[in-house]
Amino acid sequence: MNAEPAVHPPNPTDDVVIRAARPIDCEGIAALGNMPGYRWGTLRLPYQSPEETRKRLEGNGPNNVSLVVEKNGRIIGLGGFERLPGRRSHAAYLGMGLHDDFRGQGIGSRLLREIIMIADDWLNLRRIELTVYVDNAPAIALYKRNGFEIEGTHRDFAFRGGVFVDAYAMARIKP
Repeated sequence: MNAEPAVHPPNPTDDVVIRAARPIDCEGIAALGNMPGYRWGTLRLPYQSPEETRKRLEGNGPNNVSLVVEKNGRIIGLGGFERLPGRRSHAAYLGMGLHDDFRGQGIGSRLLREIIMIADDWLNLRRIELTVYVDNAPAIALYKRNGFEIEGTHRDFAFRGGVFVDAYAMARIKP
């Protein structure tokens, strides 16, 4: 029986690749980190150099997972976690971000699901923690959709844009 293939609207994530970050990615990652919107949601300072990025990537230890998101060969996202040592080895600290022009397309959701899959299915982590600025509503919504809960507020957490800003402490406990 020859059925007509279903016609689906184009999926903006079809040409997206999520893979391990490598030191040779330092130029693309530094460019991403220097974008105003990307940087606004992080603790990064302006003008991060590719050399600084390369050192960080080369220094990644066995307890770190560092992934990049590529679209058409261009790095548009970064995410991962650092597993905590000793009596906190059941937990990891998550960080992630996406290129300013690619938000709201489901790419961040795909990246977060990959990170959670590694934590749950490969490393048996019980807890994933993060901090997120209280004014970053899209990120907070993304984390809540993926099982993260607000556990508290860090008052005057960081100095950003000339003022101190608060951040939520969020965590996901493996179901």
